[in-house]
Formats: sequence, structure tokens, C-alpha cells
Amino acid sequence: MTNIDEAAEKKLKSRMTKIRKCNREPEEKEKFSQKFGTTFRIEFQNKNPEKLLDDISIITNPDGKVLFAEYNYMIPETEEFTTVEINEKQLKSIIEFFEDYELKLDDSD
Repeated sequence: MTNIDEAAEKKLKSRMTKIRKCNREPEEKEKFSQKFGTTFRIEFQNKNPEKLLDDISIITNPDGKVLFAEYNYMIPETEEFTTVEINEKQLKSIIEFFEDYELKLDDSD
């Protein structure tokens, strides 16, 4: 295992200890949750994913306000990749499109 792999394993263990503590202590969860936002990616379906991959990445603050959004475009065959910052008008359309969506994590089969 490389040094970065070991560091990642150690940090994950530390994060999981903190998350379990937060699950037991609501006050700790409230305090910890205020310190992070969310990053997520909307992946578009393409007829030929071996020729084109594209998605939108969005970063929010803890209150859900979008801090940054970008469009990612990649041609896997040549490994060409570029990003385009999403402007306010485009972001409003994206937010409107997803206004009825709700994220709920579920690990059941």
C-alpha cells in the first residue's frame, strides 16, 4: 500500500469515528454539519459513452446555496477533457429543472 493509500485509510477511519459520534450525539451532529456543503454530479446518458461523457458538477454550502457549477465534457477515446463554467441564467434553468427532486440515501437492495 502506498503512503497516500495509508493516509486515505487513516483519514477515512477518523471521519467514520466522527460520523458515528454524531449519530449518537445530536448536538455534535448539528455542529459538525454546519462545516460542510455538498458536491454532486449530474451525469447525462449518451448513446455512445465510449465516445462522449458529459456531466454537470455542483458545489453547495451547508444551506444548499450553489457556490459553483460547471459543465464537464470528455472524449474518452482521446482523453480530451474540458470544463465550462455555468452562468447564472443556465444555473437558474438547472435549479428549476430539479426543483421537485429530493435526495434521500438508501442502501437497501
